[in-house]
Amino acid sequence: MSHMDLALGIDIGGTNTALGYFDRSGRCLGATSIPTRSDQPPEACILRLHAAAQALLATLPGAPRLAGIGVGAPNGNYYRGTIENPPNLSWGQVDLRGALSGYWAGLPIAVTNDANAAAFGELLFGAGQGLHDFMVITLGTGLGTGIVVNGQLVHGHSGFAGELGHCIVEPGGRPCGCGLRGCLETYASATGLARTARELLAAGPATPGGLDPEALSAQQICAAALAGDPIAREAFRITGTILGRKLADAVALTSPEAIFLFGGLAKAGELILEPTRRALDENLFHVFRGTVQVLPSGVPEGHAAVLGAAALIWKELDPSCVNRSDT
Repeated sequence: MSHMDLALGIDIGGTNTALGYFDRSGRCLGATSIPTRSDQPPEACILRLHAAAQALLATLPGAPRLAGIGVGAPNGNYYRGTIENPPNLSWGQVDLRGALSGYWAGLPIAVTNDANAAAFGELLFGAGQGLHDFMVITLGTGLGTGIVVNGQLVHGHSGFAGELGHCIVEPGGRPCGCGLRGCLETYASATGLARTARELLAAGPATPGGLDPEALSAQQICAAALAGDPIAREAFRITGTILGRKLADAVALTSPEAIFLFGGLAKAGELILEPTRRALDENLFHVFRGTVQVLPSGVPEGHAAVLGAAALIWKELDPSCVNRSDT
């Protein structure tokens, strides 16, 4: 491949769709975003996406060649190249790879869910470089999981392996957008943190931190916690404790050497990391103690989601770019 080959990374979200061009080293040559407008048919989004991608490509110097397209999307299926009934999009089932091929005929196109894309970014360009067994937990509106075993992302038989966010932590608990109750992501996510803080506020007296139960957000709770607000700090403690307990179950299955926290809630740093580590250690089977670290993501902020999607296509084009323990 020439140095002018670029991968187009796309991250489809419920509100916005981000895209960017990256070289083999993970350097971003250009990035932009468009409104997803999920109330419109998916074909309308893809039409606007293609127009934005072509316009951006035309601004890049050196007449680069597009080598392939990687897409991270909610409920993206790696095997079928589809989006299948995503909870935050009203699109039902979409043949995303087929639709994109209508605009980029002949180019390799790879689709996976957003957490798997984050794991690919960690593997090729983040703190997962040189590791063979790790997990990436994305903490945003929901909770996603990308699992790497022996240097390979685990897709599973269905193509949906890694749905830790929809494992039950509280039978009959909080309703989840997936239709179940008590899913991990209803407790350990940005929205779960806000729900916990709201419950704490309803159960006790107001605090000097001034948390507004009508306008709670993860950012507000984080700022209040850093300022010493006891309810905000307790909300983080509860969130990290629930997450750490469930991560102990996940460790028992794949024995990763690291678990990376990624996404908006992970930006709270030690507020979420410390209680997560403590609960993980308290609930680990003894043979795993001291073998796994819980760390912040090593993927540079800014274009992390689209970088992960681009990493997916680099891996498709050149499997040797990932060091495997069996090579």
